[in-house]
Amino acid sequence: MRPVSVVIFHQPPRRYAGRLEKALATARAHVAERHCGAFLATGATSVEVISGDDDRPFGRRLARLARSGALGSGGTVVLGAGAVPLARSSDRRSFVELAAADGDRALANNRYSADIIAISRADVLRALPDLPGDNALPRWLAEHAGLAVSDLRGRWRLAVDLDSPLDVELLSFSSDTRWLGALEEDLAGGVRERLARVQAVMRDSHGELLVAGRTSAASLAWLERHAACRIRALVEERGLRAGSPLAGSTGATVPRPPRSILGALLDRTGPAALGDVLTELGDAALVDTRVLMAHRLGADERAWPSAEDRYGSDLLLADDIADPWLRAITESALGARIPIVLGGHSLVGPGVRLVGHPGR
Repeated sequence: MRPVSVVIFHQPPRRYAGRLEKALATARAHVAERHCGAFLATGATSVEVISGDDDRPFGRRLARLARSGALGSGGTVVLGAGAVPLARSSDRRSFVELAAADGDRALANNRYSADIIAISRADVLRALPDLPGDNALPRWLAEHAGLAVSDLRGRWRLAVDLDSPLDVELLSFSSDTRWLGALEEDLAGGVRERLARVQAVMRDSHGELLVAGRTSAASLAWLERHAACRIRALVEERGLRAGSPLAGSTGATVPRPPRSILGALLDRTGPAALGDVLTELGDAALVDTRVLMAHRLGADERAWPSAEDRYGSDLLLADDIADPWLRAITESALGARIPIVLGGHSLVGPGVRLVGHPGR
């Protein structure tokens, strides 16, 4: 078998990071540590965690590793420290086996927005442009490097990614008991209560759940089969983080700016109206606020409210949020008559299964 290197990118908390950013970094470090031993056990030749406060784009860092020879002469598996925390041995083996295979191939958890990807030829990464993140890497490999890219979208557990402390809390609903109580009560108590109320609505045949944002057809199909309540869905901006023009082929259409129907409505009514708007649409709501931020401020996360503010909103800690717009949205969700949980992709994607069927 050809050698396979595994590279895990981990961003430690900044020097002046808040408690939520630190909590997320700690959880990601635990996942990275678990991946190290698990990938070696499934046949990887080497595993390295690349850690450090590095502001260079993801693509530049990975290309530099490839040019330095650090990825070896065979294939490689690339992931972030918070990626696929629910991965099983069989999942890791799928990535290692692809990386060890002959030919020009790649395997992602999702080819349209990757958190982990195996590549049979690490050398092609030497020409990688300055992609802002790993989500667009499969597209670049297919359109620029000419690799045949497949994915494992059918394994829903591989869609979980730790992008927020809320995602750590969602893992407490899984069968992995190591995540129980991972967040302290003063951080997660409020959102835990809301998630319990969302669960109750999902089990109520007279209830209606609204899911808004980057949810998927697979998640909605699961809800139709397993949730007793009615489902209302507003699907917007899937592939938001994979839309870098650097990943597309020459002459590709320039992507339009992100736009959201819910965001456009809030433009008219103001962010403080969110709770009232959602109360008219359902008995509980799961809302992907990253779509609202992208609608308002563009796809570049550097223009969004700070990470600490975003994480505070996800945990419904309105008093800790400095950004006025995001604070107003969070206060409105808190004051609504229905349970509203705000978050990112994991909440409205694989999170619906975790909340709907704990331990599954």
